[in-house]
Amino acid sequence: MEDLRVAAVGMRSLVGEKAENLARMESFVRQAAAQGIKVICFPELNISGYSLRPNMASFAETIPGPSTEAVLKMAKENDLLILAGLAERKSPNEVFISHFVASPRGLLGVYRKLHLGPPEEGIYQPGSSLPVFQDGGATFGIELCFDAHFPELSTLLALKGAEVIFMPHASPRESSQEKRERWLRYLAARAYDNSVFAVACNQVGESESGLIFSGATLILNPRGEVMAANSGEGEGMIFADLKAAALREVRENCRGFFLSRRRPELYKELAV
Repeated sequence: MEDLRVAAVGMRSLVGEKAENLARMESFVRQAAAQGIKVICFPELNISGYSLRPNMASFAETIPGPSTEAVLKMAKENDLLILAGLAERKSPNEVFISHFVASPRGLLGVYRKLHLGPPEEGIYQPGSSLPVFQDGGATFGIELCFDAHFPELSTLLALKGAEVIFMPHASPRESSQEKRERWLRYLAARAYDNSVFAVACNQVGESESGLIFSGATLILNPRGEVMAANSGEGEGMIFADLKAAALREVRENCRGFFLSRRRPELYKELAV
């Protein structure tokens, strides 16, 4: 891993208003580029907006598609990586909650949410793969909102080489302070147990269906300690410098890098 400056954005995303959401994104991207940020992460479904109504399929699009191309243009013009989310149509009957990675050199890939929240079932389809991405001097993975409640995902990503895990959310209810406190109960454990940096962000504001999102953002180091956070209710961006030396310090300590002491033969029942 190389030293890496990353940003997490709390952003309001209006359902179906993709042009407006992309314009809002571009404003944050330009701010990030001016501050030397090399990776910027936006919330779950930040381009499409988040809805639990069946008509969400009408706002879905393919990847690559018009929104992907717009974000790729932003990435190239501002020379940074952008992680952004939209409702992705794979077929007439398949709509996924997806997050893609746009680099100045092109589309690096797509992550499709693996664990749907109970209200999302029947509207979206679950993904089936857990990719890692390499660019910007780091190897990283993505988990979307409800995914972060399943510890095995973070461990698998770390075993695949992930040094940073991005965790975009569209998580309603709670104040931003309450959400931050809840995130610290389990996202810090994901970072600590797997010796990875963790970067989380959430949508902001009220959706067309009455869901209210609080704009919590959080960046954790491989010891599970807070590097940067915002518990305000409005839109905003935080950033932190992820230092390669901090990661090495943890991972080169045999008492601190727990993955190196795993005994996989004992965990076979986890696959049941």
